[in-house]
Amino acid sequence: MEAVHADEFTVEAVERALQQLYYDPDMEQKNVAQKWLTQAQASPQAWHFCWALLRPDKVPEIQFFGASTLHAKISRHWSELPPGQLDSLRSQLIAQVGQFASGSKMVLTRLCVALASLVLHVLPETWPTAVPDLLCAFQTGESVTEAGGQSRWLALLELLSVLPEELQSSRIPASRRSQLRSALAVDWSSVCSLLQQLLQRPDAPSPVRERVLRCVSSWLTLDIALKDSEGLLESCFALLKESEMFNTAVETIVSIISQPDCQRFADSLLKVVPQVLALQEQLKKAVQDGDMETSHGICRIAVALGETHCRTLLEQVDHWQGFQALVSMIMSCTGTPGHYPVDETSSSLTLTFWYTLQDDVTSLDAERQTLYLQIYRPVYFQLVDVLLQKACFPRDEDYAGWSADDKEQFRTYRVDISDTLMYVYELLGPELLRNLYDKLGSLLTDSTQPSSWQDIEALLFGFQSIAETVDVSYSDVIPGLIALIPLITANNLQLAETIMFTIGSLAEWLADHSLMLANVLPVVLHGLSNPDLSVACVSALKRICRECRHDLLLHTSDIMAVSQAVLVKDIHKALGFLLSALPREEILGKLLSLVTPHIQRLEKLASEPPSSANKLPVVHILGLLSNLFSTFDLNKQSQRLEVMRPVQTQPHNDNPVVVVLQQAFPLIQTIVSKWLNEPDVVEAVCAVFEKSLKTLLHDFAPLVTQLCELIGQMFGAYPQASALDLTRQLVHIFGCEKDLFSPILALLELITNITMSIFHHGSRDHPDVVESFMQLHAQVLRRKADLYLSDRLDIKAVFYCGILSFKFPETPTLKATCLLFTELISHCEEIPAVREVLQEDGKLLLQTLLEAIGGQSPRSLTEHFAEVLFSVSRNCPSMLSVWLREALLPPGFPSSHLTTEHKDHFCQQILREQVSKQRMKDIVKEFALLSRGLQGTECAANY
Repeated sequence: MEAVHADEFTVEAVERALQQLYYDPDMEQKNVAQKWLTQAQASPQAWHFCWALLRPDKVPEIQFFGASTLHAKISRHWSELPPGQLDSLRSQLIAQVGQFASGSKMVLTRLCVALASLVLHVLPETWPTAVPDLLCAFQTGESVTEAGGQSRWLALLELLSVLPEELQSSRIPASRRSQLRSALAVDWSSVCSLLQQLLQRPDAPSPVRERVLRCVSSWLTLDIALKDSEGLLESCFALLKESEMFNTAVETIVSIISQPDCQRFADSLLKVVPQVLALQEQLKKAVQDGDMETSHGICRIAVALGETHCRTLLEQVDHWQGFQALVSMIMSCTGTPGHYPVDETSSSLTLTFWYTLQDDVTSLDAERQTLYLQIYRPVYFQLVDVLLQKACFPRDEDYAGWSADDKEQFRTYRVDISDTLMYVYELLGPELLRNLYDKLGSLLTDSTQPSSWQDIEALLFGFQSIAETVDVSYSDVIPGLIALIPLITANNLQLAETIMFTIGSLAEWLADHSLMLANVLPVVLHGLSNPDLSVACVSALKRICRECRHDLLLHTSDIMAVSQAVLVKDIHKALGFLLSALPREEILGKLLSLVTPHIQRLEKLASEPPSSANKLPVVHILGLLSNLFSTFDLNKQSQRLEVMRPVQTQPHNDNPVVVVLQQAFPLIQTIVSKWLNEPDVVEAVCAVFEKSLKTLLHDFAPLVTQLCELIGQMFGAYPQASALDLTRQLVHIFGCEKDLFSPILALLELITNITMSIFHHGSRDHPDVVESFMQLHAQVLRRKADLYLSDRLDIKAVFYCGILSFKFPETPTLKATCLLFTELISHCEEIPAVREVLQEDGKLLLQTLLEAIGGQSPRSLTEHFAEVLFSVSRNCPSMLSVWLREALLPPGFPSSHLTTEHKDHFCQQILREQVSKQRMKDIVKEFALLSRGLQGTECAANY
């Protein structure tokens, strides 16, 4: 499109520009059209041509631009409105909203936003009755059940919903915003009355009632008082009986009762308590029927009330029985039958409530605190029993059938329970440990009482949770616990691991009671022979060596003997822990005596011609060194030594691992040169340095320059993910070190250029390299984004590599690509190259994302795609509006399952969401299900 003069901003010219923007394949022409349209929107003529673009004979894309132009003029160019034109503008806008009530939802929303913006300009001085007038304008007497009437009601509800939202998102001075908030809050009574009537009408269709609830949530941002919403809240509780309205009703109820301002209205809160308690029968039935969705929703409501208003309800001493009943209800949610997350998902919601209740009870005045402690100490002892029951592992055969994701969620859940138990100990004190000890002793010594390994493990888990962070040195039950541990038959991996972690948690106590080491050290050393227990055993041994190193002289030979024995079996990390616990002056000698035989063996292998026969021992010895160095942690020893003297800012130049690596570096270079094209050997070499780097941190500095050269040599000969991962560690630790900046930048430039050539010649066979390349540049963006301000690193090329990476089927590669784009987009303001590539090809990124969301990629990745979209929404909102409309314009894209209404609704939601990442994830999840034709299916319910 050629440049035009201002007097050529006509309807026809705008339509031609829109045609060019949407359909011209030439990106340069699209950019010209977009720039011209922006100028057109800002011109005074826009007040006139916007109405012509809204005519019924125009396609929705043109109508949308007309509505957007109208909003832009009202929100940004209000001063241009000619005197005396306000009434005409208002009437036309109201009429257009009415006409589009049955038209494109996307256009309707933009018109509603435009009308909302007008209201905010003239409220309350010029148009004090704006909200009542609008209520009257859209209530024509048509039944809500008739098609036309329903459309007008939905249009009115959309307008009411966007009004507070426009106030939140508009750039308005704080004083004016406060004035408008107060003015709108005055109209809440009439709005609330209308909404309540619609909710109570038995013939009101679900879409209308859904929109009513959304409207409620929107108005809550105006800090509406709970006392002014009591009737509406009651209507929301009634909707919980209707399955199709249940989820939205839960969200609205939680929003209403979670308002902190509700605490000023204790009387209103007290009215809510019986309404929540009345849900117990529905909750009980849902649990019995296995209806996880219903039990989860009711639990959310109970916890929201109890957690948000715990202090206020406690202060109503005359009503203590009602609050106690609510606490009992929440306890029943905590103890929901079944195992989390397979059988239930409610119990995890309640854990923070118990923190809140404990804090609020213990912060009351002495008289009320005494009263409530009498009531709630027994409750907290009950809570411990419930939590330990919930922490129990399921039966072996059931657990074997759990997915990896379920097992990970259960592990995280147990961590949360552990934290809760630790906190509860502050309330219950030593009596809690005595209680656990008595139960454990009974299980282990009473042959008449049947017990499972799960019961024993749970009690040990309780001990470990408390001992991990609480000083138990004064407890009189720890000696008894130490004596009980050897009596436990650890015939199960989980039980054996918990025994080891429990011993580790008692390491500080053992340091003060060294005679008891003889009880538990054999248990740990025996466990080292089991490969499945290596992590737990090494953890316990490390802690014992660290805390009790001055008391281990009698046990040193046993530890060394077992460690040397398991060294042969590749379970040798304990050696690193043991050596790092020795006095610093003895470490190098001990370390050299351990590694010298292996270095000599490696020298012999390096002198031989490469073969499959000697490759395995080379990889084995390199792996041994990797694991030894990975546990060789002198930092904590240094921290203990530095307590009484100033902290050193320089790295230790005499670190024994650095000394060994410097001596072995020529040998490693020889191995690399001989085995340069052998991936296993290169990966093993990278592992030696990566694990050493993670442990040594800044002590590794003397080796950085040599290592950068070695990585470049390896990656140039045979590009491998391990070299990229090692580079990422260098960037993470030394990215901000000026002295080491040059070799790291040179390495980044080299491997980036090499990887570009892989993409050019076909990267499909190297998903691991692509994944690590994405992670590397995401790390650079996080740690040293200003590297991309130079010409040496081409961020635009990285961008296009990322686009190609979205086509990969491998989940880890796609996750890494999402991470890269999330980071990259967040730097669009400070890095010009990022801004330029987004302006040029942001639409391409959006199209690629939508293809992936719409069915090309696994559904499990939708949350990661949503994070990229959220980053675009936060950092490039204006460009996103154009890209999204253009990308979704072609029929059948990104899926034939999607209708125009689906796409319109998705656009509205995406463009509106710039605050909640979780909300964005929900929007993208729903769109992914629609795209795959899965919404409403059992598959969707499990998604």
